[in-house]
Amino acid sequence: MRKLKLQVQMSIDGLIAGVNSEMDWMVWDWSDELKNYVAELCKSSDCIILGANLAKGFIPHWTSNPELEGASFFNETKKIVFSKSIEKNEWENTILEKGDLVEKINHLKNQDGNDIIAYGGAKFISSLIKAELIDEFHLFINPSILGNGMPIFKDIESRQNLTLKKSSSFDCGIVVIHYDLKK
Repeated sequence: MRKLKLQVQMSIDGLIAGVNSEMDWMVWDWSDELKNYVAELCKSSDCIILGANLAKGFIPHWTSNPELEGASFFNETKKIVFSKSIEKNEWENTILEKGDLVEKINHLKNQDGNDIIAYGGAKFISSLIKAELIDEFHLFINPSILGNGMPIFKDIESRQNLTLKKSSSFDCGIVVIHYDLKK
């Protein structure tokens, strides 16, 4: 069975964006060691799932900057964008999914293939967590406290127990914590 892995940057206080979607607090001056961590995470995946809000910036960013490190993975890997509002798919190598999130992801996880990696905004990620669809959490904790903004754990209705697999600190100040969901 394929695993669904979440890779998300967040503040120390658990927010993924500021009140007005600000992301200027995120650290992007990554060491080769951190870049290698992400490369290994991506190497084990052959499908990317995204929420609609993130997809609108994420996909065009990578397609218009093919020279960037990692762009080939993001451009060549199959992407599924979950959206009830986008009417027309304008992206190559991308499927627009309007169906039930839980049903579709469980179907994907039961197909043959490598793992699936999730990126998204607060609402999309929170929906995945709430439905207990994420098997591995790769939380990139940035050295910032926002105080207020977009949380991903706010709408969780029941406790989910996690197992720490690894924690790593990097010179840029980011600490990556890898947890698996206990099932």
